[in-house]
Amino acid sequence: MAEDLVLDRAIRDWVLIPLSVVMVLIGFLRYFVSKLMRSYQTPDRKVVKEGQVVLRARNLRVAAGFIPTKSFWSRRVYFTNEENGLLHVPKEQAQNPQAQMFSDPNMAMDMMKKNISMIVPQTLTFTWVNFFFSGFVAAKIPFPLTHRFRGMLQNGIDLSTVDVSYVSGRSWYFLNLFGLRGLFSLILGEENATDDAQRMMQMGGFGFDPTKSLSAEKDSLDIIQHEWILPKMEKRAEDVLKKLLK
Repeated sequence: MAEDLVLDRAIRDWVLIPLSVVMVLIGFLRYFVSKLMRSYQTPDRKVVKEGQVVLRARNLRVAAGFIPTKSFWSRRVYFTNEENGLLHVPKEQAQNPQAQMFSDPNMAMDMMKKNISMIVPQTLTFTWVNFFFSGFVAAKIPFPLTHRFRGMLQNGIDLSTVDVSYVSGRSWYFLNLFGLRGLFSLILGEENATDDAQRMMQMGGFGFDPTKSLSAEKDSLDIIQHEWILPKMEKRAEDVLKKLLK
C-alpha cells in the first residue's frame, strides 16, 4: 500500500522554489549568451530562390480549384517538367547536407556554439541538483497517477511504497527543463534559444536540405487532381437565388 507523506514547508522554501527560480534564470541567461555567440550569416541565394519556388508551387497546389484546367496544367508543367522544371532537381546536383556542413565552416561553428550553450549549463545544473537535492521529495501532484509514471516522477527515490503522485527533486529538475518551454516562448518569443527539447532532437542533424522540399512539393503537385470549382459556385449561387425568389 502506498504511503502518504507530510511534506515540510522548508522543502518548499529551500528545494522547490529555489530549483524553479534557478532553472528560469539559467534559461534567460542562456538565451542572452546564445544571442551574443550567434554569428550573422549571409543568406545563400540558391537556398532563398528554392524556398520561393516551393512557396509558389504550394500556392498553386492550394488554390488550384480557382483557375481553369488549361491554366493549371500549363503552370504544373512549368514547375514539374523533367527537363527544365523549377521543382526538378537532377541527381548530380543534389547535395548531401552532411557534406554541406563540412564544406561550410561557419555552419559547423554555429552548430558547435549552440550545442555548447546547451550542454555546459545543463551539465553544471544537473551536477548541482544531483549533489544538493537528490533524494528529496519536493512536491506532490494534486491528482492520482498510475505506476507507469513512477520512473519519471520519482527519479532518485528507490521506495516502491511511496505514492506515485510525489515528485522527487531530481525529477522536478527534468520537469522544469522540458516544461518551461511555453514560458520562455511567451516571454522571449517563439524563436528563442532556450528550447532544449527541440535542440536535443536537432543535435544529430546536419542542417536543412532544400532539395528534399523541392522533391516533396513536386510529388505533391504531380498527384493532385484538378477540378475547377468556379462553374459549380455559379450554379450553386443560381440555385440559392431561385430558392430565395420562390
